[in-house]
Amino acid sequence: MNSSTTVSVRKASNIDIEKLYEIIQGYAKQGIMLPRTKEMLEEQIDSFVVAEHDGVLIGCGSLTRLGPDLVEIRSLGMTPGFKGQGIGGKLVNFLVEEARSQGIVKVMALTYEVAFFQKNGFTLVPKEIFPEKVWKDCMHCKKQYCCDEIAVLKRLD
Repeated sequence: MNSSTTVSVRKASNIDIEKLYEIIQGYAKQGIMLPRTKEMLEEQIDSFVVAEHDGVLIGCGSLTRLGPDLVEIRSLGMTPGFKGQGIGGKLVNFLVEEARSQGIVKVMALTYEVAFFQKNGFTLVPKEIFPEKVWKDCMHCKKQYCCDEIAVLKRLD
C-alpha cells in the first residue's frame, strides 16, 4: 500500500461476515483472539466496523458494551500484510468516537499489543478492575485461569 491510497473505515454489514470470520479465525488459530462463529458475527454485526482499501476489507474491530459507562474494543485485526500502516489506529479512533457518541466514558481492551494501545492514548490497568469482562467473556475462555493478556483503558471524560 502506498501513501496515495486511502483506507476508509465504516460500520460493518452482513455482506462483510465472511471476511470478518476469516480475519478473526486467523487470530483465533494463533490463540490471540477469541473465535467467533458466523452466527455470532451475524447477531453482533452492528457492533463491528471494518477498514477497506480499494474496496477490499482489510481490517475489523468491534465495540461491546460491558456496563453503563464501559465498552470493550475487541476482535481488532488486520489481514496479513497490512499491519503497521496506521489502519488499526483508524479503527480504534472510529470505535472510540462511537463510544463517545453513546456517552460512554471508559473504553477498555485486553491485548498483547500494549505499545499499540498506548500509542493510541490507552494506559495500563489491572484487569481485575473489570469484573464485567470476566462475567461476559472470560468464563468461556480456555485461558481463564492463566490469562496472559494485558488490560488497557482510555477514559473519555
